[in-house]
Amino acid sequence: MPLFWRIFLLNAVVLIVATAFLLGPVTVSTPVLLTEAAVLTAGLAAMLVANALLLRVGLAPLQRLTRAMTTTDLLRPGHRPEVGGRGEIAELITTFNTMLDRLEDERATSSARALSAQEAERRRIARELHDEVGQSLTAVLLQLKRAADHAPPGQAEELRQVQEATRAGLEEIRRIARRLRPGVLDELGLASALKALAAEFGGPGLSVRHRLAGDLPRLDREAELVLYRVAQEALTNTVRHARARRAELALHRTADGVELRVLDDGRGIGGAPEGAGVRGMRERALLVGAQLTVAPVAGGGTVVRLAVPVPLRSPAHALVPVRASAPAHAPPP
Repeated sequence: MPLFWRIFLLNAVVLIVATAFLLGPVTVSTPVLLTEAAVLTAGLAAMLVANALLLRVGLAPLQRLTRAMTTTDLLRPGHRPEVGGRGEIAELITTFNTMLDRLEDERATSSARALSAQEAERRRIARELHDEVGQSLTAVLLQLKRAADHAPPGQAEELRQVQEATRAGLEEIRRIARRLRPGVLDELGLASALKALAAEFGGPGLSVRHRLAGDLPRLDREAELVLYRVAQEALTNTVRHARARRAELALHRTADGVELRVLDDGRGIGGAPEGAGVRGMRERALLVGAQLTVAPVAGGGTVVRLAVPVPLRSPAHALVPVRASAPAHAPPP
């Protein structure tokens, strides 16, 4: 039955009952006696309460749908309001769930395309940094070394200082290129790439320990890339915001796949809203059907968990693998 007719019939029942009382043996004196006023007031209150209860029962599914609309997040898929009620209400909730399915599918597809383009652009920039800027600086280093070997002692010392500054710039460019597109991930695999990542972020102010299981299942290149990027972003947030002294990067096998865990002893997330970094990690997790959780740790700190199913649940939205073929870095002179 349509919602209009259900509400109309509910109110009609209340009005019919009220009319029946008025047409019955009940009479009202003039002036109204206190007992008659009390009866009329009680009857009116009873009718209003009955009408409110009937409407509350009939419109309860719409209230649940409203709460679902205000709390739905496309980066946390899978949550759907329960289909309840009858007729138009049930049809409305079903239509809303169908719309969410379509929106999540379209978001995953568009995110996959955008992140694929991003990875391709990172590969191009990393290759240009290595092939063009890196080789140019290497040639400058060779020229400076040759000039320093034939220069007077005073000028030779200055040229060596310039040579060391150029060497430091070259190493910085290579570090940036590795972060843009880690060649070790394509050449040596995920475990070696995560070990190199832990070593890169470790330093005097932050100790990064890695615990990588040796019995990991075979992972697709899409899953490996998502795991690496999430670990990279989590450690970046630790360095920039957590003020942590220790961090742990762990990867182990689970019943249905693998789980990445990045734990730190910093100041925690508190009540701060999620930034672009965390939302970027959630978008990457959606590409491989993974589940990402960011939670505080008892005693201080934050833990980032990424549970990746094997095989992947969403192959249609998987990130297009971008294979790097950059040549090995030549050591500076």
